[in-house]
Amino acid sequence: MQLQDVLYGITITNLIGKTNREVGVLTFDSRQVTSDAVFFAIKGTVSDGHAYINSVLEKGVSVIVCEQVPQETVEGVTYIQVADSSVALGKMAANFYGNPSSNLQLVGITGTNGKTTIATLLFKLFRELGYKVGLISTVDNHINDQIIPATHTTPNPIALNALLQDMVNAGCDYCFMEVSSHAVVQHRIEGLNFAGGVFSNITHDHLDFHKTFDNYIKAKKAFFDGLGSSSFALTNLDDKNGMVMLQNTKAVKKTYALKQMADFKARIVENSFNGLHLDIDHTEVFFKLVGSFNAYNLLAVYGTAMLLDQDQLTVLTTLSNLTGAEGRFDYIVSNGIIGIVDYAHTPDAVQNVLSTIQDIRKGTEQVITIIGCGGDRDKTKRPIMAQVACDWSDKVILTSDNPRTENPQTIVAEMEVGVSPTNRRKTLSIVDRREAIKTACHLAKPGDIILLAGKGHEKYQEINGVRHHFDDKEVLMEQLNLIG
Repeated sequence: MQLQDVLYGITITNLIGKTNREVGVLTFDSRQVTSDAVFFAIKGTVSDGHAYINSVLEKGVSVIVCEQVPQETVEGVTYIQVADSSVALGKMAANFYGNPSSNLQLVGITGTNGKTTIATLLFKLFRELGYKVGLISTVDNHINDQIIPATHTTPNPIALNALLQDMVNAGCDYCFMEVSSHAVVQHRIEGLNFAGGVFSNITHDHLDFHKTFDNYIKAKKAFFDGLGSSSFALTNLDDKNGMVMLQNTKAVKKTYALKQMADFKARIVENSFNGLHLDIDHTEVFFKLVGSFNAYNLLAVYGTAMLLDQDQLTVLTTLSNLTGAEGRFDYIVSNGIIGIVDYAHTPDAVQNVLSTIQDIRKGTEQVITIIGCGGDRDKTKRPIMAQVACDWSDKVILTSDNPRTENPQTIVAEMEVGVSPTNRRKTLSIVDRREAIKTACHLAKPGDIILLAGKGHEKYQEINGVRHHFDDKEVLMEQLNLIG
């Protein structure tokens, strides 16, 4: 492809060299350059790509996109100076792959909790409705029935546009994707054309990256600010920041809610371990998903389907037969004990799951919660996570999650700060996650409920940069079967 075509719509502050040259690949990784590559010098959180310009030139790269042109330029090399290399990368990646997001209906889902479930349910729903569909999620990516492993909630712009182009080539009509706050701030979705955006909720998370809750809200809001007038913006009216998301959007504004009047309204008729009985827009439907938080997820899916011009009765009938995403209130029953595996890794998510259990439980059984916090992530939520778990459980075991480069004992100690004196009697600290699960299973009696929170769908535990196989559900089932 000609460089001048890839540069369409890019604001260039300084240009040195020619643009009528062929380019074969885009990259921001100096280790992956080839002679026909365009190298993007991006200022990251760990390193600055400008420091690698000389090394990529030595490898034969002849096109550099940067924010500062080197003092000494090399003859025959094209230097494209821009205000923000990340923004340029997003737009140029879209151009390079033929702007695939314009050739299907792309819907982004953002929020602290619920993104994966909403995106997955939309993917399953539209597949059942007979469409060819793509999915980009935390768990995995799909092109119709093809599964592609996910490395990030939202991939980098090059990988993202390549994936979208594969979806277009496969004939996909729709793509549903999770949009993380990191992706918005890092311009990973720059250059994409969204048919719609959905907001689930916003609670305490990712303050290690955003520093303040206000910055976190602004990151989510920026996604909606960027939607066009032909798009829709669907928000959770029951979330106190739900309408903030719509303040400056040009998109058609729509709302959903359980507690107040909205464009899409639902009421919980019954909530049990067998599922949810909801009244949605005056139609009663039984769903396989459990919990009030899933009532919001289902309502968001329903509202999105309606905004995409689907038939109401067909959508509700199809949706009633679907199961949720892996590792989201994923429960098993063994020897009379109920085990629940959930990805809940924020205070609000943990409280949502435990309050759902509280609503459903008969009152005589005990709730045993196993919970940890990830290393190298937001430390401020650690004591709050422990406090929430203790306030809503009969017994709590504090353990390791993905310690990454931190000492897991230190992480557990920081969680222990949130355990009040009255809650200490029902709290244990067992750093080894397998041992923690084993202990919970031995403490449980028939009828009791074990909640294993934090890792959900993940099949690994990351320790000092190495991912070791660890599947919460697999270990829980193994231990429950052993005590039978």
